[in-house]
Amino acid sequence: MKQINRIRVRFAPSPTGALHIGGARTALFNWLYARKSGGIFILRLEDTDSERSSQESARGILDGLAWLGLDWDEGPDRGGPYGPYRQSQRLTIYHQYLKALLDANQAYYCFCSNEDIAADKALAREQGRDYKYSGRCRHLDGEAAAQRVENGQPAVIRLRVPNTGITKVSDLIRGEVEFDNSLMDDFIIAKSDGWPTYNFAVVVDDHMMAVSHVIRAEEHLSNTPRQILIYQALNWELPQFAHVSMILAPDRSKLSKRHGATSVQEFRELGYLPQALLNYLALLGWSSGTDQDIWDVNDIVPRFDLEHVSRSAAVYDIEKLTWMNGHYISQARPESLATEMLRSTRVKHWMSSSSMAYLIEVVKLVQGRAKLIPELIEAAAYFFEEVNGYEEKGVNKHFARSDADKLLQADLEILTADTRFTLASLESALREKAAQMGVKAADLIHPLRLALTGRTNSPGIFEVAVLLGREKCLKRINQAIKWLDENRLGQ
Repeated sequence: MKQINRIRVRFAPSPTGALHIGGARTALFNWLYARKSGGIFILRLEDTDSERSSQESARGILDGLAWLGLDWDEGPDRGGPYGPYRQSQRLTIYHQYLKALLDANQAYYCFCSNEDIAADKALAREQGRDYKYSGRCRHLDGEAAAQRVENGQPAVIRLRVPNTGITKVSDLIRGEVEFDNSLMDDFIIAKSDGWPTYNFAVVVDDHMMAVSHVIRAEEHLSNTPRQILIYQALNWELPQFAHVSMILAPDRSKLSKRHGATSVQEFRELGYLPQALLNYLALLGWSSGTDQDIWDVNDIVPRFDLEHVSRSAAVYDIEKLTWMNGHYISQARPESLATEMLRSTRVKHWMSSSSMAYLIEVVKLVQGRAKLIPELIEAAAYFFEEVNGYEEKGVNKHFARSDADKLLQADLEILTADTRFTLASLESALREKAAQMGVKAADLIHPLRLALTGRTNSPGIFEVAVLLGREKCLKRINQAIKWLDENRLGQ
């Protein structure tokens, strides 16, 4: 194997669908391990399944990782010393090592038809045993078999698996795991169309790319003994393996669509921020050794290790993720939130008659009142859209008062007369007016809020008024007075 002078890890998704959060967490753990050690993080696309793989899925995976901020050092769009980084472009490399195994009699051609295999499986069922390839072609003469293939007869290639002994996986998370060789058959490493199977291609790729640590999902643990046998047949040094536990749904079943969003793209569409998703995924199966929940990913880097990755399945908790997201929205740069909001058609429409600078000022005012981007958009809506109705509870409490029209008229006078129209001047004028009228300041503030926003809750009403501007405020108060007169509440 190539001499490894530094840690090299890889994330190797199959571009047959969206980037699942389980895959994103695997990518994150690899990225953290590489960044802590000053190593290399490789992105490789395992796209040999031509029927299911697509360029759209590949692009989605790259975009998802980039949105999360998980930058890779080598990959299909970036190149590197061990490319290409798409399996579909590495066929000649696989053929080289398939030939090496055939020449060393470590593998052989198998001419068994689908009907032969089906009959063997049926016999196994009848006899009440697990199916295992019979080895029918194991003892064919190698040269004769090669000639049959050259003459056009279809054949797969199988690895010669020892039928005795133990294959041991030394896992950095799970410890020593043993597999009985007698329970494995001579498994296929290349299909009849010449394409390698997953287990063969991944071994060749990891070796040729000098991968030092294979950190991947628990579901691949059962593949590992077969891959180790391929390493041994090629006389290659093993990488170190680490299998990360599954992510389960709250009911401890396998996480699926029925539990809500499962892909990175879906979480983004729902309004989650990458910082929150990274923070949450890092703590989903890894312990920081503290009670702290909020972590910047760059602060996790120096603390991350595989020793504190749990063997037990992690349980997905959408409420905790949403709480984290609210924290990150409250702390985010308004400019970045505004940019994320602009992905919405609704916000794009706002920008046809407003400016980015104004949107940013609005975000500053409301960002502490939302846990998701759609909630942030809704919290900002009355700054850009007309108030076409009033919350029922606000109407019942504030507009149903017998003196509601009098209070709104006082608010109108205050906002009309205040020449400075600043936060301080508006508050001072309102409190002075309330004292003159013998009412509480809240008696003027609550109907004013309802008139300006249509809502019973908002940021400080004086901040709202200043940002809306005098003209819009006066228009909305007059509209509320008219609405009150037409509905004759409190009379």
